[in-house]
Amino acid sequence: MTGAATYETRRGEIETYFDRTAAETWKRLTSDAKLGRIRASVRAGRDAMREALLALLPADLSGRRILDAGCGTGALSIEAARRGAEVVAIDLSPTLVAHAAAQAAEAGLGGRIRFIAGDMLDGSVGRFDHVVLMDSLIHYDAPDAVAALATLAMRADGSIVFTVAPKTPALTLMHMAGRFFPRADRAPSIVPIEAGRLAAGIEAHPALAGWDVGRDVRITSLFYKSHARELVRA
Repeated sequence: MTGAATYETRRGEIETYFDRTAAETWKRLTSDAKLGRIRASVRAGRDAMREALLALLPADLSGRRILDAGCGTGALSIEAARRGAEVVAIDLSPTLVAHAAAQAAEAGLGGRIRFIAGDMLDGSVGRFDHVVLMDSLIHYDAPDAVAALATLAMRADGSIVFTVAPKTPALTLMHMAGRFFPRADRAPSIVPIEAGRLAAGIEAHPALAGWDVGRDVRITSLFYKSHARELVRA
């Protein structure tokens, strides 16, 4: 199977899962609703990662154009807009996008954010100063993740900040165990990526030749483990 076919296959699985199965769960996860221990740890981890990604961007985003690729419920988009950014927020799930738009309107920031239900790699949304991918690449293997970064790099002028699932023994075991569940009963699997393999892929890709690997942050919160990386224009 080619990289493009792999990406399209996973894209379809993710779109189906998040729009038909998981939208309500994600709404609760990003709200103030009381959660069980596992989901509470995921919420805490995602909150910490969102702050870490925002810290990799300029403190003052006035006049900056941001792409929130895989915006989910819009929490990062809303915070970026509060800091002055003009945001394009895109996600495969129309249900989550509609919820995110409602949240932005409630916060009085709807005019600063354009919400789109669609593919984050769609080039028609224009150019950006910064691109953010929070947990948007965690379902893809290293070659597909690098290919997605290369596509987005052609539309980014400043930096790309993104997360991947770090390859740890615990995540590898969970990934393997997930394969034993019937396909209809399981979420799109998280694919842990080895840091060295990711770095080698970035270094080797011709479309990323003008980019340098910058800062990185790892967040661990019991059932949430994610590694943020930064690419900057050389």
